[in-house]
Amino acid sequence: MMKRIIETKHQIESGRPKLNLFLQNKSSLTPRATPVLFVHGATYPSSVTFDYPINGISWLDWMAKEGFDVWAIDLLGYGRSDRPAEMQSDPNLHAPLVDTNEAVLDVKRAIKYISKHRRHNKIDLIGYSWGSAICGQISTEMPDSIRRLTLSGALWLLDQSPPINASSKSGAYRTVNRETIKNRWLLNLSDAQKKAITEPEDIDRWILAVMESDPQSIQSGSEELRAPAGVIKDLQEYWCKGTPTYSPKKIKCPVQIVVGEWDHETSPNQGMQVFGQLSNTEYRRITIIGSATHSMLLEKQRYQLYEVVGGFLAANAL
Repeated sequence: MMKRIIETKHQIESGRPKLNLFLQNKSSLTPRATPVLFVHGATYPSSVTFDYPINGISWLDWMAKEGFDVWAIDLLGYGRSDRPAEMQSDPNLHAPLVDTNEAVLDVKRAIKYISKHRRHNKIDLIGYSWGSAICGQISTEMPDSIRRLTLSGALWLLDQSPPINASSKSGAYRTVNRETIKNRWLLNLSDAQKKAITEPEDIDRWILAVMESDPQSIQSGSEELRAPAGVIKDLQEYWCKGTPTYSPKKIKCPVQIVVGEWDHETSPNQGMQVFGQLSNTEYRRITIIGSATHSMLLEKQRYQLYEVVGGFLAANAL
């Protein structure tokens, strides 16, 4: 029998006065005890990554149907979380918003909220792209609270220029348009590879959802998505200069790394570098999914990703 999904929505305080974070929860009537928190990447919120339905089901839906108690956060300035006032004016007038350290503190707030709400002292983390660095750092700073860690597209020291522009001076936020989004997804792919990952109309449909995730894009008709630029500052100051923002060697919990074969943003090589640094984990795994890119959670191979992560988290889930 198919499990019925129960969805709830939550708002919690961020580290900035009067600005709230959005948390979404999906679960069955009798979920596994350990909650699972998804943390998104540098550009797109949870609603168009983890909870974007393809053929009627999203990654969050799949996890909930498998019995997991899944949560997803929109970081400040993304999706359904509040936007700092600086995002309403010229980005060049203000410093970059929401860097990794601020994101880490807000995700910690979410973890404390979920743990109290569920009366459970452990949580599983799934970090995607930039979210992998956020979750990796949290795992070193809250070791007693993190049961298992999944790094989907593990960010590490860059072996090439990042697809998101990190070469120029950062303002408060950046904007991306339809063409930029599509080009980033299909970066360095041959025509055969493009056909293998997804259909063109599916990409166009997803991009529309991306634009709709930013209320100003809809209200102004600009068709540009705004995203805080703190991560760009961190790329410039740390990752592009050979300095990671966290140390995988300090992670003690079990870790699963998953990366797409054709990922040109967080490459299999970067994933192997993180894997090699995980010298103190209880155990570690890395899986490379064939015919998949950085956006594999939206592609034809997505169920392989779901199953790898679900299997890792299901073992001894209590």
